[in-house]
Order: sequence, then C-alpha cells, then structure tokens
Amino acid sequence: MNRVYNFSPGPSALPLPVLEKAQKELLDYRGTGISVMEMSHRSPVFQEIVNNAKGLLIELMSIPENYEVLFLQGGASTQFSAVPLNLFTENRKADYAITGSFAKKAAKEAKRYGTIIEAASSADKNFSYIPDIDAMKPSPDSDFFHITTNNTIYGTRYTKLPDTGDVPLVADMSSNILAEVYDISKFGVIYAGAQKNMAPSGLTVVIVRKDLIGKAMDITPTMLDYKTQADQNSLYNTPTTFSIYMAGLVFEWLKDLGGVSAMEKINIEKSDMVYDCIDNSDFYEGTANPKDRSRMNVTFTLPSDELTARFVKEAGQAGLATLKGHRSVGGIRASIYNAMPVEGVKALVEFMKKFELENKSEA
Repeated sequence: MNRVYNFSPGPSALPLPVLEKAQKELLDYRGTGISVMEMSHRSPVFQEIVNNAKGLLIELMSIPENYEVLFLQGGASTQFSAVPLNLFTENRKADYAITGSFAKKAAKEAKRYGTIIEAASSADKNFSYIPDIDAMKPSPDSDFFHITTNNTIYGTRYTKLPDTGDVPLVADMSSNILAEVYDISKFGVIYAGAQKNMAPSGLTVVIVRKDLIGKAMDITPTMLDYKTQADQNSLYNTPTTFSIYMAGLVFEWLKDLGGVSAMEKINIEKSDMVYDCIDNSDFYEGTANPKDRSRMNVTFTLPSDELTARFVKEAGQAGLATLKGHRSVGGIRASIYNAMPVEGVKALVEFMKKFELENKSEA
C-alpha cells in the first residue's frame, strides 16, 4: 500500500484505522450480511448506528442535555439559509463577523430573509486576521450573532469567542470541530460539514439549543426546519447513511485517542512545527496574522510563483499531496486536520527545509 500524506482542505484525510475498519466491515456489517451502504435507514441496526454516533459526539464535545444533535445533508452551505430561517424572529435581524469567504457567503445568503449587520470584517487585508473580539457586540435587537471559528482558505482562527450576552452565538465550525475544546453552552447553534474532521462529504452536523427549535419562519422548507429533523431523530428522509456510519467510527477513534483535549494538544504540536519552520526562515512567509493563526490550515508563500509551482510538484513526488494554496491567497496551504499524523507534518517540515536549501539561490 502506497498512501501519501494528504494535506487537502476537504474532502480531507481520514484516520487510517477508521478506513481499515470500514474496509473490513464493507461487505458484511457485523454479521448482518449486508453493507451499511445497502442498509435501510429504518432498520433497527441503522437506528443503533445513528444513536451510537450521536452519543459519542455528545460525550466528546460535552454537549449539555438542553441541546439537540442533528445529522443533516446539504453541507454547511445549506445552513447559511437554515440558520436565519430557524432563528429569525419578527425582528429579522442578525450580526455577522466577516472573516473569510464562507462567512461572506453565509451573510449574503441570510440577507435573503432579513437585515444583516456587518459586526466586523477583515476584508481590508484579504482576511489575514481576526478583528478585535472585544469590539464585536451584537445589535440590541439582533436575533443571533454569526462567526466562522476557523477560516480554511486564509489560515486564521478565533482564539477566543465574542461575548454576545443573551443574543445566541452561531458558529460555522466546519474546519475545526473536534480539533479543540469548546464550551458548547456558549453557543446557540454550531454547524459543520463533516468532510474535514468527521467523515466523508455529504454529512452536516448541527448542534442546536433546544429552546431555539420550533420557531422557524413560515417560509422554511420542511427539510430545513430543525423541528422536523429533531422530531425524527435526523431520519425524516433517507440520510447520508454511510457518512453517519463513518462519523461514528471517527468518533470512536478520537475517543480511544483520549478525546478532544488530547487531540487539541496534538494539533498544537503539529501546527507549531510548521509555523516554527516558517518563522525561522527568510524563504517562507506566513500569510496569517501570527496571533490569529489556524491550527488546521497553515498558509504561507514562497518568493515567486515559479518556486511555488516547483514546491507543489516536488512535494507531490515526495508523497506530500494537495498543498497548493487557494487561488484567492496563492502560495501553499497545508491542511493538518485531526487525521493528519504527526509523522506527516514532520515529513512536510523536512521537505520544506530541504527545498529551501536547494532553491534559496533563486529567491
């Protein structure tokens, strides 16, 4: 088997033990004689898979009893609509902190249903920093305050949360859910696409405070109403059965590793290795404000586009895949989600040092 270290921003790497277990169970799920991909979502066996995955996520994230966990479809982008449709009151007003492309898209979608206030923005410097958290204050009549906790494209993250008082804090946590410890009680809604830290693409996890359920706008499609999904244990229609199964395996893997707190320590170690390499070099330059650097997506540039292209090509030949940066930033992006082993990051750093030595004369 010749597996590479996959630094893709998403769909991203999955833990090898999870893939191996899924492979073993692919044709015959635990003596049932069928694959999970063939299994009825109404069957008792699949009901157990769903409940097990939900229970593990609740345990891993210490989700309080007054929250509901939903396994939905449509990606985080569908939640750009679902959140305002479910949370808007007669005020129809919300605050959004614009710290990247996905936060911008979320605000644009929410404008279809109400008034959106730009509470803060880092667009002036191509989203390379997180605005002053202490200055982020919700409007008095705001229905919710929306943030994106980690910015995949630009390599930034919130190092602390804004204090929104009684206004529900809503977070798109797609690219750092389960990567660091959060106090869930600080949030009204958390949503996340699964394809970075939880499962293959297709599954979207929503964690919503129960008192916010059941107040959807009349125009809300049935499928986007949180009450519809909560009442049916996320099984109103055929869900992403295989992705939910895979998420459960990832949750088991993470629990065996020591949980989210243990994973957070590993992620700090991994990201520090790459940032130390960048900071001790005059060849590489980080693109994110140092105090706001992401632990999941490390972004940096090289002295020229030619060297960047060479870096990506030679890294690929060395088994380090999918390192090209997003077109809006350029350079290199190393996505080092939970499934990326420390060994993979060490291999990247060794390659970076070697590449610098061999190409510094062209800088």
